[in-house]
Amino acid sequence: MTDAATGAVSGADGLLRCGWGDSADDYRVYHDTEWGRPVHGDDALFERVALEAFQSGLSWITILRRREGFRAAFAGFEIARVAEFDEADAERLLQDPGIIRNRAKIAATIANAKVARELDGGLDALIWQFAVDPDARPAPRTLAEVPAVTPESTALAKELKKQGFRFVGPTTAYALMQACGLVNDHLIDCHAR
Repeated sequence: MTDAATGAVSGADGLLRCGWGDSADDYRVYHDTEWGRPVHGDDALFERVALEAFQSGLSWITILRRREGFRAAFAGFEIARVAEFDEADAERLLQDPGIIRNRAKIAATIANAKVARELDGGLDALIWQFAVDPDARPAPRTLAEVPAVTPESTALAKELKKQGFRFVGPTTAYALMQACGLVNDHLIDCHAR
């Protein structure tokens, strides 16, 4: 049941969630245990950058349901290992039914690992400098109040591109920021807020 005043949805367990967070079991688990919680560590953030890039043009649930396949195919998203992938690895990945077999996204993930490996200060420091002060804006009451792009996500995308990253536009950067806790876009009445 949706609460018209907040946009939050009451789940079968009685907890209020962001509307999308109760639409499927996979979403419920992701929403309740991961989305919006701070993620640190270069490899952990590299995984999120890669998955957000693969999600471009697709539903997030498609990525969630293949996440373990992605982890297996991309060596647990260990930057040092993925940065060593070569053309034979790219061809192997194009045949892997456990992932999204998109040549451009596979190439971007390998190239992004090479860039991440060489970053001064690491990926964690680069990404987290764009975190939004939690007091800088009010908690959204409805999903309509949640932006798709912000000045911070535009700046993050610009910096990532400047460093050499691919598939990192402002919308993808904002989804990354939301997923990794750089901004808290759980609705005001969501139990996970």
